[in-house]
Amino acid sequence: MELMFWWMIPAAVAVTAVGTWLAFRTEPREKARLRPVANADRLTALPEYQAALRRHRRWLAVAAVAGGMLVVSAAAAAARPVELTTIRPEEHNRDIVLCLDASGSMSSADSAVVGVFAELAQQFDGERIGLTIFDSTAIQVFPLTDDYEYVQEQLELARGAFDGEPGSSGFLGGTWSGRGSSLIGDGLASCVQGFPDAGSRPDQPDQPDQGVPQRSRSVVLATDNFLSGDPIFTLEQAAALAQEKDVRVYALNPGDFDYGTDSGQPGAQLRAAAEATGGAYYSLDSPDAVAEIVSTVQQTEAAAMQGAPRAVVWDRPDLPLAVALMSGLVLAGASWRLRP
Repeated sequence: MELMFWWMIPAAVAVTAVGTWLAFRTEPREKARLRPVANADRLTALPEYQAALRRHRRWLAVAAVAGGMLVVSAAAAAARPVELTTIRPEEHNRDIVLCLDASGSMSSADSAVVGVFAELAQQFDGERIGLTIFDSTAIQVFPLTDDYEYVQEQLELARGAFDGEPGSSGFLGGTWSGRGSSLIGDGLASCVQGFPDAGSRPDQPDQPDQGVPQRSRSVVLATDNFLSGDPIFTLEQAAALAQEKDVRVYALNPGDFDYGTDSGQPGAQLRAAAEATGGAYYSLDSPDAVAEIVSTVQQTEAAAMQGAPRAVVWDRPDLPLAVALMSGLVLAGASWRLRP
């Protein structure tokens, strides 16, 4: 506990001392007005007078103590007692790109992912989020943004398309313009390229600024890694590109069946690629598991972005103010009993 305005204490002591001296100082004119009374000792010797005098003195003592405590506690509150602590705040300066395989086998998992993030967007504060979908061609639905109202609107449209709602098929139409299907390497590379260069300003991504703090970067990649076609980027090359841009890949695979321990199996390849970037790999038993996995990813990223230590000042005037209130009440009661 510390006092921010410690000098208020000696100032209050000085003012109280001067006030006390003035209160008890007897002026000569007051002495001149005093007149002796004959046989006053007979009155003061009466038991009733002595009892009344003792009560009066007790209440004077109570009033004096209460007044002193009121002055001391008021001075302590005015000196602003504070508590200093050091914290490491969690900084929400994360960039998250949802990278979703739009092939038919991924519809339920994709719907679960965008549904979870549509709900999370209501609680975001400082994070930026983007969405890219791919099949034979990758389409950026929206770039990294912190316009959460727009994010929710687009994610709800995406969920309707993945759920097969009538009239929503056009949302995915641009992903079928190439040859092949589920070109995972090209899709992941497109998602990674959606991040600005390290240290660049969000409004000027081509102009680096060393004063801009580095933001945590992650890709939530939902795919079963069943490749059909000839991609420009292999999965390994796309993962290397993610490493180069300091992007963590978190892979969600609803098609991780037991194909054995061969490193060439789709699930094993996807796991190796994600873990090579510092991210993680999750197999989905059901779309209901997406919420728990996304929560794990969020906690991991939050732990990686602890802010610098900083001092926090907490005002703690509760005790002196409580004492001042009680002292004031006692002084008011004593003053009432001392009324003439």
